[in-house]
Amino acid sequence: MTLDELLVLVIEPSKLQRTIITDYLREVGLRDIEAFEEAAPALERMQQVVPDIVVSSMHLPDMTGTDLVTRMRQSPELMDVTFLLISSETHYRYLEPIRQAGAIAILPKPFCKEELATALRNTMHYIRDLQEHDPDDHSELEFMQVLIVDDSQMSRKYVRKGLNAIGIEQVIEAKDGAEALQIMKQRRFDLVISDYNMPNIDGLELVEHIRHYSDQPTVPVMMITSEQNQSRLAAIQSAEVSAICNKPLNYDTLKQMVRQFTTGTDQ
Repeated sequence: MTLDELLVLVIEPSKLQRTIITDYLREVGLRDIEAFEEAAPALERMQQVVPDIVVSSMHLPDMTGTDLVTRMRQSPELMDVTFLLISSETHYRYLEPIRQAGAIAILPKPFCKEELATALRNTMHYIRDLQEHDPDDHSELEFMQVLIVDDSQMSRKYVRKGLNAIGIEQVIEAKDGAEALQIMKQRRFDLVISDYNMPNIDGLELVEHIRHYSDQPTVPVMMITSEQNQSRLAAIQSAEVSAICNKPLNYDTLKQMVRQFTTGTDQ
């Protein structure tokens, strides 16, 4: 699969910004691009043909980017469509739902072409691996047991799809650290992927319990978080987490980390 095979919908109210974004998309190799000023006509178009990628601004005339991605995730046909946000918005209450909905990337406005190209490469790799993955292909990942811990069902689904694309099928989900610890009493895992901010038992408490009180103290734990507080991030690191990744999770990063944890290489 190549970039010129992907259908992209761009939703941006500013004609200048739409032109800049579509020109950048063409420069990196995309050809099939449809542009919209508002979200509603784009959603109507998605009912006719399912796009591979939706690139949207946050503040649209008829709804926010958060509203848009929420509606997409509520549709069985659109719930897996790659969503990329381009916005100057920095407020947590706007961006966190986008992160939880499994956006492939959140780019600042203005953005550079290299940032967009990286996000699109991730998207292409994800779609290619998902479409070309052969469930009968017996690899070292076939028997890998992974536990996903996140209070967002959409986030868990996004990570699960990424693992499926890599070739991992044996995945268990938990809605918070408390449920994860109960599951770990019954099953052993090769990798735990956890959110940080969760009710009951958060990601930090989960890691500390795994390392000091469980019978799986050496299991790799990959923490996914949108946390920006440096003292909290330092606390996570000191709890002997195996890796800390930003939310939204970069697919290529997920793939590389899984390879490192299982084979010791990123190939």
